[in-house]
Amino acid sequence: MDILAYVSSLGALGRIALTAAILFLMIVFAALQPRAVLSISNGIKRLLEIIATAASWLLIVLMFTTLIDVTFRWFSKAVVDAGIRFPYTQFQEFEWHLHAAIFSLWMGYNYVINAHPRVDSYFGSAGERQRAWVEFFGCLIFAIPYSLVVVYYGWDWIKIAYNTGEASDSANGLSQRWIIKGIYYTGLWLILFGVVSVLLRLATYLFGKKTAEEAGLNLGVTQLEV
Repeated sequence: MDILAYVSSLGALGRIALTAAILFLMIVFAALQPRAVLSISNGIKRLLEIIATAASWLLIVLMFTTLIDVTFRWFSKAVVDAGIRFPYTQFQEFEWHLHAAIFSLWMGYNYVINAHPRVDSYFGSAGERQRAWVEFFGCLIFAIPYSLVVVYYGWDWIKIAYNTGEASDSANGLSQRWIIKGIYYTGLWLILFGVVSVLLRLATYLFGKKTAEEAGLNLGVTQLEV
């Protein structure tokens, strides 16, 4: 967080100069050492894949949680007659917590494998190199600046939730709201790592004389097996 604080303390010209310097060094490095750059990108991708794979087990937890919730609601009259106090509200909130956790921990890997929705009205007719340039500048101008902003301000969002003991608005809901906020915040970092991984691949393709296959680029329309 100290690095982000330092960058935020710079003036507009300072931030522009820092960004230009990092971009220049990345291009030079990608041009001179494309294999090393791809190794870094693959390492990031592998890390994101491990996290996403581990998070996929939460789908089983979500399935059983939903099954129990629906079953008790279906037999709600019998449950009441038996004097059982089932925590319906907590189960419902736990379900959306699981949804949020799965979504957050998959965000970064989804971008790397091009599994996120795209508007392909332009990509459909563009050439491979054109798509790469659009993606490259999209990462630089939109994805990375946005990710850095939400990562920087998101930390305070979690600290406030923790320090104030934020809980559910419902009296019967879950407490410790900072936990799910922390997981979502982790997802913001993962999407930032995913953007960096793709950006490095693009740099090796555009400036390092690597083919799209060698760079492992995956742009445009993608068919994924489920």
